[in-house]
Amino acid sequence: GLLSVIQRLKGSPEQELRIVLLGLDNAGKTTLLKRLASEEVSTITPTQGFNIKSVHSHGFKLNVWDIGGQRSIRPYWRKYLGSTDLLIYVIDSADQKRFEETGQELAELTEEESLTGVPLLVFANKQDLVTAAPAAEIAEGLSLHTYRDREWQIQACSALSGEGVQDGMNWISSQIMNRKK
Repeated sequence: GLLSVIQRLKGSPEQELRIVLLGLDNAGKTTLLKRLASEEVSTITPTQGFNIKSVHSHGFKLNVWDIGGQRSIRPYWRKYLGSTDLLIYVIDSADQKRFEETGQELAELTEEESLTGVPLLVFANKQDLVTAAPAAEIAEGLSLHTYRDREWQIQACSALSGEGVQDGMNWISSQIMNRKK
């Protein structure tokens, strides 16, 4: 997964990227982070505060900040946004009752001055569940097509099985390569 993205960047000068991973509670952020770090995903506990995973490989360091999504924690999200190179927003595709809430949180985030122009990857997670809405439907509901100030991508995935995660990482890799040009 993540290692192959980093290996493609082999030979580039030491580069450090700050990625912030956000979304509502129970969206699958920590499972996704553990999947990216090639760790076991069978037991996950809700994040109280934040988790940080750094991966070093071939002179490249990717720092991923997974910040809890409980309503009481969300006001503090803004404190972690400075110097963000890429925003990953995770949505529980099967929790349609919370689509409006997650859309509102994402809209407020993308208006933050510190995130102006920062590329956005939306993982439409839990696609392995029968009740999951398709990524295209979620993108429409979030009005992603109106985002003109940044590159964005929505990626259907299952953090549990890993399906679709590599495709999202490939998009991140292309964003990194485009930025270097």
